[in-house]
Amino acid sequence: MNWEFWPFSIFYFPIYFYFTWLAIKARSFFFFTAANPNIDFGGMLGEKKSEIFDQIPKEYIPKTIFIKAGERAKAIDQGYKMGYPLIAKPDIGERGRLVEKISNEKALIKYVEKCPIDFMIQELVDFPIELGVFYVKHPQEQKGRVTSIVQKKLMSVVGDGKSKISTLLQQNPRAMLQVDFKHSRFTSLMGRVPKEGEEVIIEPIGNHCRGTIFLDKTEEIDEKLCQAFDRLAAQVPEFYFGRFDLLCQSYSDLRELKNFKIVELNGAGAEPGHIYQPGFSLLKGYKVMFQHFKWLYEVSVQNKKRGIKHWTFKRGMAKLKTIKEHNKLIEQLI
Repeated sequence: MNWEFWPFSIFYFPIYFYFTWLAIKARSFFFFTAANPNIDFGGMLGEKKSEIFDQIPKEYIPKTIFIKAGERAKAIDQGYKMGYPLIAKPDIGERGRLVEKISNEKALIKYVEKCPIDFMIQELVDFPIELGVFYVKHPQEQKGRVTSIVQKKLMSVVGDGKSKISTLLQQNPRAMLQVDFKHSRFTSLMGRVPKEGEEVIIEPIGNHCRGTIFLDKTEEIDEKLCQAFDRLAAQVPEFYFGRFDLLCQSYSDLRELKNFKIVELNGAGAEPGHIYQPGFSLLKGYKVMFQHFKWLYEVSVQNKKRGIKHWTFKRGMAKLKTIKEHNKLIEQLI
């Protein structure tokens, strides 16, 4: 009954009907491709993170290096220069798949050998607060707005001085539902006995599918924060709709656009993550989702009036086929 854990297809089932209605009104199934003209497919699916990062001012992102599949020597060299630990993630990927924290050169080599697709290595950001900040700006308006803030609490356990981590996790319903205990990244961790009161991070990747708790922080939205993201989004060419995934030192620093780093920028396919707060009303969640799809439609239609064309059905279907093949390749490795 806890919809937070429902499969993607079940939760989105009513939304598919609304999306179809919007597509009929827009006279294009792929109307959303006009939402963010400089992002492939509008950022709905299958966009390259490296191409998006090229559009963000360097001072706002961690050091990030693109690695082609199998480029072991380059990965080792750049890993040495960047320093460990670091983050490795597919250039095209979603929902935390194949995103890993790499602790040493041996782990990086193992990642290169098992990852048959292009990927990136990224400097580990140590700011304490991890957020997903959703931003919407209608093209004909001077100002946009922050519509959602989700704060992420990583999957962790607190030791009692006598129980193994595997035992502590079995007492956590969220872990039992979302963590694959058989994955190799947990092998050395499961048998450890943490000290009493010691908190151990189990999943260092802040993704809901990997056990992260999403906390609703929309109360932090104010005029100053909206103004800050107006300034930030204005520096990303033709960006109107999506979510900034970032780490920051504090909310007050973020309002000043200091002491923060963007680790991902998601476009039309982004979700207002605050709805996944435990206990958040399902009906309220749908209301938020429908509103964001309405904004996506409005932004896309307004951009079309500016001369930005929607993708043709043929082009869009070809893209979906490519995405399906790519995801099938990733699924084989998880």
